[in-house]
Amino acid sequence: MKAAAVNVPETAFVSIATFSQKAFRRWVENRPMTDANRYELTDGRIVMTPPAGWEHGEIEASVIRILGDYVASQELGRVFGSSTGYDLPSGDTLEPDASFITFERWEKGPQVGPGQFLRIVPSLVVEILSPATAQRDRVEKKRIYEASGVDEYWIVDSARREVIVFQIVEKRYGPGKRFKLTQNLRSRLLPGLNLPIRSLFA
Repeated sequence: MKAAAVNVPETAFVSIATFSQKAFRRWVENRPMTDANRYELTDGRIVMTPPAGWEHGEIEASVIRILGDYVASQELGRVFGSSTGYDLPSGDTLEPDASFITFERWEKGPQVGPGQFLRIVPSLVVEILSPATAQRDRVEKKRIYEASGVDEYWIVDSARREVIVFQIVEKRYGPGKRFKLTQNLRSRLLPGLNLPIRSLFA
């Protein structure tokens, strides 16, 4: 007899023990190379999220390609993918799906050696929602990015096929602007960028 299907929601797992950023780096460095999970440090606890599905990866690739091409053409700074860790001044260590640092912010540093987490607050962060991360992206990470001084925070919602853009105003994020599938995203941080939302979900 065939067993009944069980609806198991995707979830993130949080450590009981607490870690400093330095201890977290050591812990990550000792993970086996076969470990495909993603680890971040929030409020002193390690959060593990499982690998995302193929659609998430395709959207991430599109975001990085579009941002990378635009930033390079305008000579604005550097664009990074989801394997880049940031030691933020809040004490948290996060790996956004995509990020951008202006040359001005990059040159001010602080600089770190190869293989280390960046200690520069990114100018722009992009997170792509998945069932395992949606709540953290909308609430916890938004709070951390705001407190750390990330100028713009984009949340890409593949289920609703839209992007919400939050911008810092007097050290706080505003209510956020929703860009629907038929609209083009405009960015205060990247003037001249005219990003068709449809191109992210092709």
